[in-house]
Amino acid sequence: MTRSIDYGNLMHDAMRGLIQTVLSDIAERGLPGDHHFFITFDTRHPEAELADWLRERYPEEMTIVIQHWYDNFEVGEDGFAITLNFGNSPEPLYVPFDAITTFVDPSVEFGLRFETQDYEEDDESDEDELADETPPAAERGEAEVVSLDKFRK
Repeated sequence: MTRSIDYGNLMHDAMRGLIQTVLSDIAERGLPGDHHFFITFDTRHPEAELADWLRERYPEEMTIVIQHWYDNFEVGEDGFAITLNFGNSPEPLYVPFDAITTFVDPSVEFGLRFETQDYEEDDESDEDELADETPPAAERGEAEVVSLDKFRK
């Protein structure tokens, strides 16, 4: 039996640890300077918590902005809780770190992108999926840096 080091998953864990460290500091001390975050997460993640109307509006993924107003910001081992304002309606959210698909701080042109995960039970496979022998990037444990161009106006 050959043993190998799973560098891909180790990198994902390290990058999520970086996000946890950054968010913990912000929860404790506030946002410095022009720093702000665009965080996209998978709303289908079984541990993601958001209002029903937000889940209906964003059935697959949602991007939140942590910048001017936020409240009840707490960072834990597995995710973070925060209250954000949606059209003058404060709503609490809980975002597990492994639900995050992108994390961007445009003020310093920093970004991380994680490949998405499928949280649903295995359905019958499509013939197209069977024809593709290359494993998805999430299975290979790869992460990519996201281009900031799509966040610029």
